[in-house]
Amino acid sequence: MRYFPIDNQLFVHNRQRLTNLLKPKSLVVVNANDIMPTNADGTMTFRQNNDLFYLTGVDQEETCLVLFPEHPDPKFREVLFLRETSELIEIWEGHKLTKVEAEQVTGLPQKQIYWTHQFEQIFTQMVFEAEYVYLNTNEHTRAGVQVQTRDARYIDEFRQKYPLHHLERLAPLMHYLRAIKQPQEIPLIQTAIDITDKMFRRLLGFIKPGVWEYEIEAEMMHEYLKNRSRGAAYSPIIASGANACVLHYIDNSQQCQDGDVILLDIGAEYANYNADMTRSVPVNGRFTERQRAVYDAVLRVMNEAKQMLRPGNLWDDYHQEVGKVMEAELISLGLLDRAEVDKQDPDAPLYKKYFMHGTSHFLGLDVHDVGNKYRKMEPGMVFTVEPGIYIREEKLGIRLENNVVITESGNIDLMANIPVEADAIEELMNR
Repeated sequence: MRYFPIDNQLFVHNRQRLTNLLKPKSLVVVNANDIMPTNADGTMTFRQNNDLFYLTGVDQEETCLVLFPEHPDPKFREVLFLRETSELIEIWEGHKLTKVEAEQVTGLPQKQIYWTHQFEQIFTQMVFEAEYVYLNTNEHTRAGVQVQTRDARYIDEFRQKYPLHHLERLAPLMHYLRAIKQPQEIPLIQTAIDITDKMFRRLLGFIKPGVWEYEIEAEMMHEYLKNRSRGAAYSPIIASGANACVLHYIDNSQQCQDGDVILLDIGAEYANYNADMTRSVPVNGRFTERQRAVYDAVLRVMNEAKQMLRPGNLWDDYHQEVGKVMEAELISLGLLDRAEVDKQDPDAPLYKKYFMHGTSHFLGLDVHDVGNKYRKMEPGMVFTVEPGIYIREEKLGIRLENNVVITESGNIDLMANIPVEADAIEELMNR
């Protein structure tokens, strides 16, 4: 891997936290993601199942973790299965984890690490002692699952082989655990953010009238890759002019014009953890008066929203309060009329014409990380803060986004060192 080794006590502790939530006589199975095909003999870049990574630190295909904390034989209470390497695999694909290396990564002793082809032999010595079996599914509210996953196939396989066991959902437990970042996780997120910071400062010296959005993307990737990142945490949005009013614009194919503002929704990945930053900058290095007014309005909303992210608050209440702040700013900008706002349908607020998305989401191993919006905010949760104003008739879209971690007394802005004030942006662009 490109990233530096991670303290394996993170994974040891995560496994223990999970076992504390299980029913008596429970077994857990967590599978690696598949390697997905493209065309002919091509494949996509492998990306590990985040739950498996969270519990083991293993970043390799054909891996499986089985936990059974109450198994009578201690060596079967935590078992890892790895793909066994060979000279042929070494020649064609490169190095795979040895058992010694897997022990160092996971904190599991070698005697509890087996090869994947031994799975059935070992698993049958475990499963019949269990009453409950926790299996995984992707229960993300934004997920559109159209391809059968390894997890989905395994559920079918398990039901055929062991039809009388009681199946349980692992996802709610993992969502509960992963929502609170452990002390070792925050520095990993911060590293992704620091790489993003370096990248953004590079871009501020590169953007000018006439450059193409994809050229900016190339500069972005250069800075990511040279800093041990695998690359972008998500498909980058590099949207100049009217493109900035398309929320998920990822073509990045247009030429930047003098007088336009370009919206950059770009964040680095590091060790499977993600940064998620948005900045909006003037292509020619100077905001117009109108652009500056809209920019400052968005910045004020972001700063007020950050203060609302604190322990005890609820997600829906928070978004409702941010909406009120945005509403006032849109009235000041002349985009909404106070009289019309006073008689609006509260279930369809008028501000959504110009600010139609949410203000925050969980952040971590997933960019839109797992978590439950009905759970009160707690210390250790990491959120984005990303208000925006999109004025299609003016071909102007401005969004600003930082990442914050909630603490006992409020929150810490993990992107505090990344320029966001309009004056700072202009100064860096005109050096």
